[in-house]
Amino acid sequence: MGPLREAVEAVQGATLAPVAIPAQSALAVAALAVQGFADVETLGGFRPLSIYALTIALSGERKSSCDAKLLAPLWDYEREQEKARQDALEGWRNNHAIWKGERERILGDAKKPEKKAGARVDLEKLGPEPSAPPSTDRTVRNPTYEGLTRQFREGCPSLGIFSDEGGQFLGGYAMKSENRQATLAALNDAWQGQPIKRTLSGEGAYTLYGRRLSVHLMVQPGVARTFMADPMAADTGFLPRFLITEPPSAIGYRLTSQARENPAALEAFGARLRAILETPLPANPDTGALESRPLWLSPEAKALLVQFSDAIEAEQGPGRTLRRVTGYASKIAEQAARIAGVLTLWADLHAQRIDAQTMTDAIELAQFYLTEALRLSDAATVSVEIERADALRVWLLEGWGHPDVTVRDIVQNGPNALRESPKARAALALLEGHGWVVKLEAGTIVRGAARKEVWRIVRPGNVV
Repeated sequence: MGPLREAVEAVQGATLAPVAIPAQSALAVAALAVQGFADVETLGGFRPLSIYALTIALSGERKSSCDAKLLAPLWDYEREQEKARQDALEGWRNNHAIWKGERERILGDAKKPEKKAGARVDLEKLGPEPSAPPSTDRTVRNPTYEGLTRQFREGCPSLGIFSDEGGQFLGGYAMKSENRQATLAALNDAWQGQPIKRTLSGEGAYTLYGRRLSVHLMVQPGVARTFMADPMAADTGFLPRFLITEPPSAIGYRLTSQARENPAALEAFGARLRAILETPLPANPDTGALESRPLWLSPEAKALLVQFSDAIEAEQGPGRTLRRVTGYASKIAEQAARIAGVLTLWADLHAQRIDAQTMTDAIELAQFYLTEALRLSDAATVSVEIERADALRVWLLEGWGHPDVTVRDIVQNGPNALRESPKARAALALLEGHGWVVKLEAGTIVRGAARKEVWRIVRPGNVV
């Protein structure tokens, strides 16, 4: 964790949570702080320093406590900035009222033939409508994409989605079936630093350049499994953009007598975070677009990254270990460069290059995240399949009044998660393998019709 290590260890020592939880929080907070200042050199060109992080942990693992300790300085800064904005709003309201009254007077004069020419000159002198003081928030919790783009348009060009209840975002309006594809595509674009294009009735069309977004979602395992098994999340490349971890639970081992406080490390972290937040972002005053400088790889750092990338590429071949997670693997070298960039600027906001030691640390972290992705991808698929099969088992025994069932019966009447034929077939196959249903011969007459495929339900105490 380089310059973040002491803060991570301080939070872990105080909370006794799995160390990966405060590590995720620290990395995401640092990314939010520095992402507006530079774009990092990767093997595919310059990319944002933005980090998307997903932390999976049970309720009670002290996710919120870890996040709060590292986000507290940011929240304090946001409160102070909002107070100053409210003070400025009063002056803006007065100026806006004067401008509006003067504009109405000029427009009134323009209706009079003898004053029309002078009114045109006066209107040009009046100038544009005064803009309200922009929002000073750097973080949002559970935004819709429309709300996020509005925040980008009216507020800071560098934002973060941080939520210790990430299930509210993954299960909220932005991720409903009718909105999910558009939301995932838009967040993919934000990760890549692409322009944000919006066309809204009443607001017209606009394009926002030079915006940056980091994300840290903390979710419980059940929510994570469902989301990770969603084909759309994987197929759109959304999930592979995340650094994901699910550390072993520490519940039952967190003895208060073993807690270790290190307030000096947290104070140093907070002071560094505030110093970066108080540094003006390199933004165009007219458009609000960030004008980030390049952050280069040193020759030694680039050589290390090339070596890492080649090794990962080789492991994606047929029959190799990373074949099942090519989405994650293909992005992991870029992730390493982003992590190295974040660590570099956290240590020195004015740094021009990433050195070899920082790249070595970043590659080690990237390897950890890739290993987690491999492990969790398999676990998510198996877990969701089992959950669906069990939901079908319960429905067959308690909610279906016939001794046999077809795929069509399940799709039309069964659990919501199985309202698609491939999912219903997969669940039936799993139940068949465990003896809960028995497939009958093709052509068996069931409910007055010959069935090409039909299964007899095995109820407790019955023999088929």
